[in-house]
Amino acid sequence: MAGITIKMGDVAEADLASEEKPVQISMSLQARRSLDGNYMIFDHPEIDIVIIPKESKIVSFSKEKASKEVYDAQDRLFSFLRKKGVINFETVQGGNLYNSLEAEIPESQIEGVNSVQSVLFNVGKFLEEERPYYSFIRAHHDQEEEAILDPDTEHSTELGEVPQEETKGSIMPGMVPYALYYEYR
Repeated sequence: MAGITIKMGDVAEADLASEEKPVQISMSLQARRSLDGNYMIFDHPEIDIVIIPKESKIVSFSKEKASKEVYDAQDRLFSFLRKKGVINFETVQGGNLYNSLEAEIPESQIEGVNSVQSVLFNVGKFLEEERPYYSFIRAHHDQEEEAILDPDTEHSTELGEVPQEETKGSIMPGMVPYALYYEYR
């Protein structure tokens, strides 16, 4: 029969200090820890990711609105985690909140590997992989906005540069387009 040894006070602290393992890799995430011990990750522009260690579950939620892009981001996340082997892919399902997906985290069978830390690390790798795509989208959006709000001289005219005419365009004044004729009668 195996005995249990409990160390308290200074002796326990000395043992913990001697067992520290070197940091293998570090990663920066915009994350918080909730009062009940869940890890909430907010780095992705479309989704929020929550890792629930008590239930061995990972859940992704829509940040703002439900759209095809949100589901695609969730699908990419869970496909990435499946390929890395850190979730049970057959457990991926819709969550109990609208537009959420969840999956179970398997218990690690490898000695010295914490399954929650492994999921956190792989979520960080996923976010690193997604970052260039969303940076490009944001830069493109900013460029379009700049072109509309402050166009260059080739794409703009000064007030009075375009001469005034009595009629312009393809619809004559007083004529209603054929498709709308019966609505204005």
